[in-house]
Amino acid sequence: MTRREKTVERAKKLMGRPERIRDIGIVAHIDHGKTTLTDSLLAGAGIISQELAGTQLFMDFYELEQERGITINAANVSMVHDFKGEEYLINLIDTPGHVDFGGDVTRAMRAVDGAIVVVDAVEGIMPQTETVLRQALRENVKPVLFINKVDRLINELKVDKNEMQLRLSKIIDDVNKLIKNMNKEKYERGWRVDTSEGSVAFGSALYKWAISVHSMKENGIGFKEVYDHCHSGDVKPLAEKCPLHQILLDMVIPLLPNPLEAQKDRIAAIWHGDRESVVGEAMEKCDPNGPIALMVTDIMVDPHAGEVATGRLFSGTLRRGQELRVSGVPNSSRVQQVGIFIGPERLDVEEIPAGNIVAITGIKDVIVGSTVSSIEMIPFESIKYVSEPVVTVAVEAEHTKDLPKLIEVLRQLSKEDPTLKVEIDEETGEHLISGMGELHLEIVAYRIKHDHKVPITTSPPIVVYRESIQGRAGPVEGKSPNRHNRFYILVEPLPKEVIQLIKSDAVSMRTKELERRQMLMEAGMDKEEAKNIAGIHGSNVLLDMTKGIQYLRETMELILEGFEEVMRNGPLAKEPCQGIKAKLMDVKLHEDAVHRGPAQVIPAARQAIQAGILMARPSLLEPILDVYIQVPADYMGSASREIQGRRGQILEVRSEGDMVIVRGKAPVGELFGFAGSIRSATEGRALWSTEYAGFEPLPSNLQVDIVRQIRQRKGLKLEMPKPSDYVDQ
Repeated sequence: MTRREKTVERAKKLMGRPERIRDIGIVAHIDHGKTTLTDSLLAGAGIISQELAGTQLFMDFYELEQERGITINAANVSMVHDFKGEEYLINLIDTPGHVDFGGDVTRAMRAVDGAIVVVDAVEGIMPQTETVLRQALRENVKPVLFINKVDRLINELKVDKNEMQLRLSKIIDDVNKLIKNMNKEKYERGWRVDTSEGSVAFGSALYKWAISVHSMKENGIGFKEVYDHCHSGDVKPLAEKCPLHQILLDMVIPLLPNPLEAQKDRIAAIWHGDRESVVGEAMEKCDPNGPIALMVTDIMVDPHAGEVATGRLFSGTLRRGQELRVSGVPNSSRVQQVGIFIGPERLDVEEIPAGNIVAITGIKDVIVGSTVSSIEMIPFESIKYVSEPVVTVAVEAEHTKDLPKLIEVLRQLSKEDPTLKVEIDEETGEHLISGMGELHLEIVAYRIKHDHKVPITTSPPIVVYRESIQGRAGPVEGKSPNRHNRFYILVEPLPKEVIQLIKSDAVSMRTKELERRQMLMEAGMDKEEAKNIAGIHGSNVLLDMTKGIQYLRETMELILEGFEEVMRNGPLAKEPCQGIKAKLMDVKLHEDAVHRGPAQVIPAARQAIQAGILMARPSLLEPILDVYIQVPADYMGSASREIQGRRGQILEVRSEGDMVIVRGKAPVGELFGFAGSIRSATEGRALWSTEYAGFEPLPSNLQVDIVRQIRQRKGLKLEMPKPSDYVDQ
């Protein structure tokens, strides 16, 4: 029996004992050492050899990950760890650190109960550290901290023992500040990282050693010994006396919750059904005998088995041959295989009970975020992403015969990665794919060409804009083509606080009405308006402010359809709208239903809103990225000029030793090719990263030109649109 087969046998025995299971994720900024750390944990569990750990990067098994040296896909592994004479099953997900693949981190956080947050001792808290921590806390996932690359502080920055401890303390304080600001309630309940409680470990993933307060008590190796060993370059004894996998997993088991504890707390945050229903109680108890309740967090295609759906099983026991249904899909499907992942390998097992991360095949029509169950149940809350698709490329098949295959591949990719938006432009016949950034789309294009063998050409990247308004207009009259129906609609900007509530999914049409009204009023919306929400689309709302109008109820669905059409394609440049409040003030309807059908109502509502937007000082919003550059002091000027030369702003400059950290922000449209420019401007000495920072108004002197460019690209007439194009004035 191989070591891996032994691991599977040991894992099988523990799957049914949720008190002995820990579902955890490893999260961090790019290059802070997540995958190297995972290697060390796998070597400790006997899955890979100790000699190769740290260089094998077992979880980066996709060829492009090895070629580029970055993690692109979240990868799962199950392993067994001995703690105080007892065996525990660790289901672990290694996640990407690059901002373009942040969607994988968000999805992984839905599947786990605890997270090891990895921070580089030299770089400290970086933008993506902040983002992944926010993603974890939003999903009710408890963090512990591992400060990696401590040896770099000693050998590269040449700090002394006191300075080393001060720097490490600062990182711990910074992490706690973030936790407190993001979720004060959890922070006060003890979700802070604390050296004395053992929830912080220090070490080096590459050299496979770590220390924590508990390990210091057991083996007497503390900061003094670490400093001496690193200083003399003799770190082998550290790896022998305080092996990383032992110290870290000994921290995880007592401090991170098992599924029994975690699900009591987490179900309320991720599922809004009746907690006293059969499925609600089964999930809170992590009941292996309850109905199946599975949340799909990842999909990949196996050339032999077809689609493999991976996710967290919150209740029930999965077995081959079960009939399961996917929420929102009428027909049920039969489970063909049930298994667990060990990196690239999927190993079949007979059954897997609740509390585990599982892989199943045979379920049709499943997408990432689907709820799979054995009974009718309210689906889990949809997964909310930190960023939005802000860059688009047009994709065309090189040979017409490949067109059907390309459409099939694009459909498959958007099922696997919901942060990828695919649309077919009916007018131009182009296939447009929108993603989180240049790298995200580059990887998608690579997968279409190499993994799916479809030769394609791609256009240069295009920025996705949003349309909004700065003023108020109306009520504007929209007449139906037959002139028998009239709609009076007023448009005005939505307050920023309300936009935030909608974007964070705290408020939606699924939220209970009283709860929604209360939250909107607290965010500054008028009581009468908060009471009359008729529809929400993106971050825009339609309000019904009318009173007692006959036939309106049956017509409302059509008015909403007209509203949604405009919110998807605004009147300025057919870009999506953001932050618009449309108020239906009055309606005149024909009494005969034949005269108020879809062909009459939808265009009338649509045109009134389009004209209203054009009268209310329309503006174009552009996506902005926060830019962080770490560079030697001599190159600070060159780095700053790179940001400023791209319509950017410098927000902060601070020194750390001989390095300077420049924080700025710049529009996505100006940052194409930034990687090459910053490398040449700083002779390759800059470390840099970006983080999505939302949309901001485009400078007014650029608006007309950019609107024209977009209209030209989309084949629309070049003149700026006017309200009279839509309604009689």
